[in-house]
Amino acid sequence: MPAYCEGFCAVFPAMTRRLEFGKADIHFLANLCHNCGACLHACQYAPPHEFAVNVPQAMAQVRGQTYADYAWPAGLGALYQRNGLTLAVALALALAAFLALGAALQGTLWGAIPGGDFYAIFPHNLLVGLFAPVFLFVVLALGLGVSRFWRDVTPATSGQPASLPAAAEATHDMLRLKYLDGGHGQGCNNEDDAFTLSRRNAHHLTFYGFMLCFAATAVGTVYHYAFGWAAPYDLPSLPKLLGAAGGVSLLAGTTGLWRLNRRRHALQGDLAQKAMDLGFIALLFLTSASGLALWLARATPALPLLLCLHLGAVMALFATLPYGKFAHGVFRTASLLRHAVEKRQPNPIGLGAD
Repeated sequence: MPAYCEGFCAVFPAMTRRLEFGKADIHFLANLCHNCGACLHACQYAPPHEFAVNVPQAMAQVRGQTYADYAWPAGLGALYQRNGLTLAVALALALAAFLALGAALQGTLWGAIPGGDFYAIFPHNLLVGLFAPVFLFVVLALGLGVSRFWRDVTPATSGQPASLPAAAEATHDMLRLKYLDGGHGQGCNNEDDAFTLSRRNAHHLTFYGFMLCFAATAVGTVYHYAFGWAAPYDLPSLPKLLGAAGGVSLLAGTTGLWRLNRRRHALQGDLAQKAMDLGFIALLFLTSASGLALWLARATPALPLLLCLHLGAVMALFATLPYGKFAHGVFRTASLLRHAVEKRQPNPIGLGAD
C-alpha cells in the first residue's frame, strides 16, 4: 500500500493494519469510506487504465450489501434493493391519502381551523398511537443491526473497548464530516474532476436541519407533558424557532444533495443505489417542504390537507429509515469509532502509519 494513499482518508491507514480481509473487515472499511472520490481521481490505475481500480465504487457496492446483511429483521434486508424514489414517494402519498380519507369522513379535510389547531383534525393521542410504535421500531431495528455490525468488525487484534478519547474523536469526525475533505481540505471531486465542498456543506445542512427538527419535536413533547402547553406553537417559542430553522436548513441541504447526486460521475458511486439515495432525499425534502407549508398556511382552509401530506411524509420517512440511506450514517459512525479505537493500539503488522 503506497504511503501516498494514506493521506486521503481513514480507509488506507486501516488497510495497513491487516494482512487478510475477511467479510467483516471489508464491511468495516466500506463504511469507513465517505466516497469523496479523491483516491479515484488521484490513482494512476483508475479507469480507463486496464487495471480499472475504483475504490469508491467498490466500497459503495459493499456498503449497500452491508445494509442488507445487517438489517433487522433479516428478511427485510431485501428492501434496500427496492427502497427507491418511486416507492418512497408512493408510500408517502398513500399514507397521506389514507389520513385525508379519515379527515374527509369526519368532514374536516378542507376548511379553516380556529387557531390552526391541528389536534382538532387528528387528536394528540391518535398521533402518538400512530407514530410512537414506528419510532420505537426504528430505534430497535437500527440498534440491533449496528450492534451486530459492531461485534463483527471488532477483530481479536484490536478488540479493545471504546474509550472516552476514542469516542470523542469519532464524534468530532462524524459531526464535522472530516473525511469529506478529500484529505487536503478542498473537498470531494465533482463530475468534472474539480474539487468542491458542496457535498460536505449539503450533508451538514441536511444533518443539522434534521437534528433541529427532531429537537423541535422533543422540546414540544416536553412542553406538552411536563408543562401542559399544547401545540401548535408559534414564534418566538423554542419549538417553532428550532423547527423553522431546521426546516429551512433541511430544505436547502436536500436540494443540494439531489443536484449533486444527479450530476455526480457514474464512476464515483454505485448506480444501483441511486434510487435508494434519491428516495431518502425526496422524503426528507417532502417532510421539510410540507412542514414549512403547513406553518405558512395554518390560517387557510388548506391546513387539513397539508397536515395529511406532512404526516404522510413523516410516517413514510420513519418507516423506511432502517431500510434506506439513513442507515449509512449509523454504520459509518460505528466504523469511525472502531477506527478511533484501533489507531490507539499498536499496529499488529507494523505497516503504514495512523
